[in-house]
Amino acid sequence: MSTTSTLRVGAAAAVTALALAACGSGSDTGSGTGATGAGGFQVPDLKPLSALGTPEGKVSVLAWPGYVEDGSTDPAVDWVSDFEKESGCQVTVKTFGTSDEAVQLMRTGQYDVVSASGDATLRLIAAGDVEPMNTSLITNYPDIFESLKNQSWNSVKGQMYGVPHGRGANLLMYNKDLVSPAPDSWSAVFDQASAQAGKVTAYDSPIYIADAALYLKATKPELGIKDPYALDEKQLAAAVDLLKAQSAHVGEYWADYLKEIQAFKSGSSTVGTTWQVIANLAQAEKAPVEVVLPKEGATGWSDTWMVSAKSQVKTCAYKFIDHIVSPKANAAVAEYFGEAPGNKKACAETTDPNHCTIFHAEDEEYFSKVAYWNTPITACLDGRTDVKCTDYATWTKAWTEIRNS
Repeated sequence: MSTTSTLRVGAAAAVTALALAACGSGSDTGSGTGATGAGGFQVPDLKPLSALGTPEGKVSVLAWPGYVEDGSTDPAVDWVSDFEKESGCQVTVKTFGTSDEAVQLMRTGQYDVVSASGDATLRLIAAGDVEPMNTSLITNYPDIFESLKNQSWNSVKGQMYGVPHGRGANLLMYNKDLVSPAPDSWSAVFDQASAQAGKVTAYDSPIYIADAALYLKATKPELGIKDPYALDEKQLAAAVDLLKAQSAHVGEYWADYLKEIQAFKSGSSTVGTTWQVIANLAQAEKAPVEVVLPKEGATGWSDTWMVSAKSQVKTCAYKFIDHIVSPKANAAVAEYFGEAPGNKKACAETTDPNHCTIFHAEDEEYFSKVAYWNTPITACLDGRTDVKCTDYATWTKAWTEIRNS
């Protein structure tokens, strides 16, 4: 399958997910937690599974659309049926459209496994909705990129709470015929947004506040921003002010990425935040666009497969996760969804041999510039203890004010 057709298939399945979304090693076996997270929050004293048992015959999965395909969407797209035959675990899938929805659904206790982005993971961990992961029971875990392990959004004190799945960056896309010179900074959508008044586009989510904070981190060092997801009241206010100023020049806050493509094709949008898969699709449809990872860096996502603390079918849950992060399945998901796989061996299994190059899967220097989505909490994720940081609920309220400004 060609690069273009592969990405088109991925877009068709992933549009709902991406539109509304879509985040040091050692022993991760752990005997129990009750530990203190990087930001100082306490996590419940839960123990990871000690050993696999007899498969229970079923597993209920909560996932972004496009992550768990069994042929029902497209008979040619199926990386679940063989797993069911081999494991004896029948998979049922419910998809969600936002991280907020995923958190709410996991709290019902009805699902065994979830694919959680970084803006949901800490909420699930802190509430005891998911339990620590015994990664020694995941045969494919050693092949996961080391840079995705033991991070602030998927672990506490070296104890993993899941298995990384895939990642991507939030990039700057621009119309190369209408935006000159070619931008290399987020200033194109912030301080210099007036140059494209009415044609700036931005991602429609409270987590976009982190994009403004990342820019301020580089351009307003006096604010003392160390982590774009750890903002005290003063820092949040600065980000909100920047976004309110930007809103005067925004023509559209995008949620549906097919609409973003059409906007760039028509010229009604000329510059704004995007994903690599969107840029590839837009270029395939002859839109005159280019993308850049700006000099200030970018936000991005790293998704994690996690196990419900209430699951009664944990052997099947572990077996499913082990399968979905295996090289062939991870490669299939990454191509279909449009992201970099989490398993380094997946790059040898993609249908398009250039997939991992296009999505920078093995380029750690590239991803070192990405601040992956994390959940804002009152205990500052940057380690500060002399102030309280603003939480996700506060960001949600602030985003409503920005959108109404």
